[in-house]
Amino acid sequence: MDFPFPIQNFIKIYEKSFADNWDLPALSNYGGEPQTYGSMAEEIAKIHMLFKSIGIKPGDKIALCGKDSATWVKIFMATVTYGAIIVPILADFNPVDIIHIVNHSGAYLLFVSDHIWEHMEPEKLLNIKGVISIDRKKPLHELPEIELSRSLRLLKRRFNRKYPEGFRKEDIKYADRDNSEVIEINYTSGTTGFSKGVMLTGENLSGNVCFGIYAKLFERGNHTLSFLPLAHAYGCAFDMLTPLAQGVHVYILGKTPSPRVLLKALADVKPHLVICVPLILEKIYKNQILPLISKGTMRWTLAVPFLDTFIYSKIRKKLIEAFGGEFEQVIVGGAALNHEVEEFLHKIKFPFTVGYGMTECGPLISYSPWKEFIVGSCGKTIPDMESKVLSDDPENIPGEVCVRGVNRMKGYYKNKEATDAVIDKDGWLHTGDVGTRSKDGVLFLRGRNKTMILSASGQNIYPEEIEAKLNNMPYVAESLVVDRDGKLVALVYPDYEAVDKLGYGIADLDDIMENVRKELNKIVAPYEQVTKIILMQHEFEKTPKKSIKRYLYTR
Repeated sequence: MDFPFPIQNFIKIYEKSFADNWDLPALSNYGGEPQTYGSMAEEIAKIHMLFKSIGIKPGDKIALCGKDSATWVKIFMATVTYGAIIVPILADFNPVDIIHIVNHSGAYLLFVSDHIWEHMEPEKLLNIKGVISIDRKKPLHELPEIELSRSLRLLKRRFNRKYPEGFRKEDIKYADRDNSEVIEINYTSGTTGFSKGVMLTGENLSGNVCFGIYAKLFERGNHTLSFLPLAHAYGCAFDMLTPLAQGVHVYILGKTPSPRVLLKALADVKPHLVICVPLILEKIYKNQILPLISKGTMRWTLAVPFLDTFIYSKIRKKLIEAFGGEFEQVIVGGAALNHEVEEFLHKIKFPFTVGYGMTECGPLISYSPWKEFIVGSCGKTIPDMESKVLSDDPENIPGEVCVRGVNRMKGYYKNKEATDAVIDKDGWLHTGDVGTRSKDGVLFLRGRNKTMILSASGQNIYPEEIEAKLNNMPYVAESLVVDRDGKLVALVYPDYEAVDKLGYGIADLDDIMENVRKELNKIVAPYEQVTKIILMQHEFEKTPKKSIKRYLYTR
């Protein structure tokens, strides 16, 4: 995909799309009635009128924290098209962190779900002039000078007075903001500590959206199912911003995407593209596919030429049907895909690809369509982005991956020290990820710089690679490999369901895990041998991307 693509003005993309796609369905809460692009544009215009009436100016910050919904999307789009700066906050953050982010960002207004607001203390909001319920569209808190309650009460009357013949596509007029200006401050959900405010400009966001358009991820009239957190850069860019730029119907799941809930929604919606994190494919593989292909008779059958091809094609067909049956490809991102799962999906010719990105690039860095995807890679560096690996031999010896280009953030909000620590004088963003790079820009990641362990013999150990093998073993739900006094120790949360099914008790777990440890050590390098498994009573704490918060478990 070696082509340059024009970077359009981010706000004007939606001014044009909403008018061009006026009569097409735009948004649905899964199970609810669809709303057209025209109806969505009318509600956005009402929010613009509200902003103006309470004194919000272009460049002011507006915070948004709540469960994904069509209303959430309209508030986001209304904010950016008005020329204000959106501060989306992950609903999974605790109330203390939410208040800190709202204060740090200097937000003027907060939209929040009722269940989150219940646990917040209004007196601790330092700059906020008003708070509005996402669920009921009612004021929750306000300072007298902005007359928020009055403005909300009079909004419908004022809107009808301004548009006596109804709101029309010709009335769509959005802010004139240069692409160099900040559009969004996205507070990361990192695995290594408290989040920082990533400043994303119109150019950063347009770079992602315009790539999605020219890579033909969607076509006008398609439909897609949004089930990743929209407050996260990955879901925001490719479950919301890119489809809404192209006249796509976005169904919003709005609930935790457990395999049962998600597979039913996929079957109902039949999306044309599936954007997901590795955990979803890994769970389906471990819970449904692996038990099937591990049976004695099946293992024998798969060893017979031609029969294996027939069986793999049947599995591929069932998996495609499980994802709705009408998608062109599944794009996996947000974390590394388990290598065993990746190899199997490639073997059965399942249409998937793995991309790479980070919030600091809004998020996209590399991607290849599934027919060009190389197993073990995370795609080719996209046009208008550059990548390099800090290594004497970038193709063979891992080093830190650095990137720059249109998608690279402006910096961290109110944090010059952190910005200078990751963006060097030549504009390269030091990602903290370790990997190799082919001459034509294909990236192969090994792990995180901060998690790499140096063995006593001087070998670089990437715990993520050991964990990938361990997580595919019986009775292991999830794991972390850590360094304890110079020895590798695995923290394991057991698969209690599998243990219970076979009639084992808690007292049997120590012996079971010792066998797991011995089997693991047969398939890892000598310097990667795990000396002990420590059982965890509870699941590991995770980010909204479902990555384990490693910093909570290392010392």
